[in-house]
Amino acid sequence: MSEEINNREYRQKVLKELITQLHDGKSVEEVKGQFAAVFGGVSAEEIAQAEQALVTNGLPVSEIQRLCDVHAAVFKGSIEEIHQPSDLSEILGHPVNTLKRENRAIEKLIAEIRKEIRKEITQSSGGKDVETALGRLTEIDRHYLKKENLLFPYLEQYGITAPPKVMWGVDDEIREQLKKINTRLKTTDTSQLKEPIDELFTKIGEMIFKEENILLPMLLENLTPDEWSRIAEESGELGYCLIDRVPDWSPVSKKEDETVRQEKAAPGVITLPTGVLRAEELVRMLDTLPIDITFVDKDDTVKYFSQGAERVFPRTKAIIGRKVSNCHPPASVHIVEKLVEDFKTGRKESEDFWIDMGEKYILIRYFAVHSEKGEYLGVLEVTQNIRPIQTIKGEKRLVSE
Repeated sequence: MSEEINNREYRQKVLKELITQLHDGKSVEEVKGQFAAVFGGVSAEEIAQAEQALVTNGLPVSEIQRLCDVHAAVFKGSIEEIHQPSDLSEILGHPVNTLKRENRAIEKLIAEIRKEIRKEITQSSGGKDVETALGRLTEIDRHYLKKENLLFPYLEQYGITAPPKVMWGVDDEIREQLKKINTRLKTTDTSQLKEPIDELFTKIGEMIFKEENILLPMLLENLTPDEWSRIAEESGELGYCLIDRVPDWSPVSKKEDETVRQEKAAPGVITLPTGVLRAEELVRMLDTLPIDITFVDKDDTVKYFSQGAERVFPRTKAIIGRKVSNCHPPASVHIVEKLVEDFKTGRKESEDFWIDMGEKYILIRYFAVHSEKGEYLGVLEVTQNIRPIQTIKGEKRLVSE
C-alpha cells in the first residue's frame, strides 16, 4: 500500500474520486479521512502539483475548488510540521510579513464584530456598530487584490496555475457574501443575519489558513529575492488591509538599487509613422490620457498597460507576460476567452461593456488590432469613467478663466 500512496498517479486518482464524492453530495467530514490517509504526510507543493495535473487534463477549476474545505479540515494542527516557518515572515516590510499582519488585523476585526453582535442582540439595539465594523471589513478586498494581482502571477510563471484559480474563486465568494450582508444590514436586524455572518467569518478564517499554510509555502519555495522585491515595491499601489506603517523593504541596498536604475535609464528615440518621440514623451503622453489602456498580444499575453493618475481597475507590473485568461476571475474567464476568439477569427472587431459603480459609470471597450496586411496582432482594452461626460450639456467655446 505504501508504494501506491507514494505514486503520483495514484494520488491524482484519489483526488478525482474525492471530488466526485463531494460533487455527489458527500460532506467534508465524510471524505476527509480518505484525504488524510493519502495526503496527510504530503507537502502542499505536491498536492498543488496533483491538482494542477487534473486541471491540465481537463478537470474544471470549479471542481477542484470543492477540495478547499477538505484541505483546511485535514491540515489544521499538522501542516505546520510539514512547512517550517520562514524567517522572512519576521522581516517588517517583506510581503510575507505584510500578508500575515493583514491576516492578524482581519482576525482582530472579526473578533470585535462578533463581540458587537452579541452585545446588540442582547441589548436589542439597531445594529449600527455592526454595520460600521462590517463596512471596515470590506478592506479585505485590498488583501485579495494584492494576492490576485501580485502573488498569483509569479506562481503562474513557475507553472502553478490551478491553486491560484481555486483560491481566486473562493475570494470572490467571500466578496459576494460580504456585499450581500452589508446590503441587508441596512434594512434587517443583526439578529436575523447572525447565521450568514458566522458562515462568512468561517470562510474568511479558512482562507487565512490556506494562505499561510498552502499559498505561502509554494511562494517561498519558488520566488527569488528580486521577485519578492518587486512585489513589495508594488504592494503600496494596491493598498493595505486594516494596517498602516508598512516600511520599505528590498533585498539589495539603496546604492546597489540606484546603480541598476541608472544602467537602465537611457531612453531611446522611437520613430513612428507620424512622428518621432523620446521614450519618456511617449510614456507620459499615454499616462496623461483620461483612459486606461491595456494591450494583449496575438498570443494572449499582456504586453502593456498605461499608468494614469486615476485608474478604474488596479494593474500591477506583475501582469506583464501573464496570460489574459489568468487576469480574470474564474467565473468570467469564459467571456474573455470567447471575445478573444471572436477577434482572432474576425467574427468581431470590437465589443463594449458598461458598469454602474455609483459615483463612476465605467465604459469598457475592446478592439481587435491588426497589421497593415490585416494580420491579427492582439486586443486593445480601453476603460474610462464616463460619468463626468454624461453631465455635459449645451456648448463650451471659450477657455475657462
